[in-house]
Amino acid sequence: MNSVHTVWPAQVADVAAPSGGNVYDRRVSAGLSSLGWNVDEILVGGDWPRPDAAARAELASALDQLDSGEVVLFDGLVACGVPEIVVPAARRLRVVVLVHLRLAAETGLPPAVRDDLDRREREVLHAAHAVVATSEWAARELTEHHNLPVNRVHNVNPGVDRAPIAHGTDGASRLLCVASVTPRKGHDLLVDALATIDDLDWHLVCVGALHHAPEHVARLKSSIAREKVDFVGPQHGDELEQSYAAADLFVLASRAETYGMVVTEALARGIPVLATDVDPLPRTVGHAPDGSVPGLLVPPEGLAAALRRWLTDAELRERLRKAAVQRRGMLSGWAKTSNTLAELLTQVTRSSPPNG
Repeated sequence: MNSVHTVWPAQVADVAAPSGGNVYDRRVSAGLSSLGWNVDEILVGGDWPRPDAAARAELASALDQLDSGEVVLFDGLVACGVPEIVVPAARRLRVVVLVHLRLAAETGLPPAVRDDLDRREREVLHAAHAVVATSEWAARELTEHHNLPVNRVHNVNPGVDRAPIAHGTDGASRLLCVASVTPRKGHDLLVDALATIDDLDWHLVCVGALHHAPEHVARLKSSIAREKVDFVGPQHGDELEQSYAAADLFVLASRAETYGMVVTEALARGIPVLATDVDPLPRTVGHAPDGSVPGLLVPPEGLAAALRRWLTDAELRERLRKAAVQRRGMLSGWAKTSNTLAELLTQVTRSSPPNG
């Protein structure tokens, strides 16, 4: 039986923390187990990627207990900030690093912090036996940015569960954004755009964690028309399903993404998408079989005009809904993700052992 140790941040176990990275980690752990792998989950507490001494010691101790040559799959949030722990471990363990987002790509970091995280991540990824990115674009960007060997970086796209087609509200006015409320996700860009079309009928529901950037959240709440924008916090299970079911349009104004899992979650329900055209969102949104795009992709300065078009053009709405329903049938499930990752881990298992 093949075996892998997964090293995830402790919050992965919290289903009430529905970030894309957490969902991905949970789903591949379950998927590998269903394929017959022996999966040993190691959950490490701490404020990653810049943990305190106790969290560092916890991680180092967990790795020290593993036998030489074993395969260890790290979430990059844990691995990439601590090369002083991971690089020595990679000399005796088969280390694979799953990068959801480059550490330095997080919005709003001070330059000194950003540069330090970038240096640390580069050191870790060069020591790893394999690197996993969550889109073709992210794999290419990681390879180029960190000057990694092309054959060391692998793309393993997230999957999506099939879901019922959303009934919506009135076909136009209910807007849904599912994303942690942080500067990178661009809620401020979206709220500013909506403020310019206040003459129209719309209501925005923002689902996502509110604790990551409290000052940012406070500024947003002080600048909005409270009767037209709801920040409801994280949702999961039936509550999240109800929010998707009521949505007429899914909106995502991100400044940076590596895949955009919530986009495929919306498309799996036949909901058209309005998103900023940052890579790789255009590829995630994709095309219906007839070549039509199931949504609108615009630069940040184009959000207001696109929202006005959506709210005032019934023919456009019908066309985008039709494309979204057709795109729904083209999406891949999590089984494909798990199988692709299992193939990679098998290759790593069969590779030459570390020389530690």
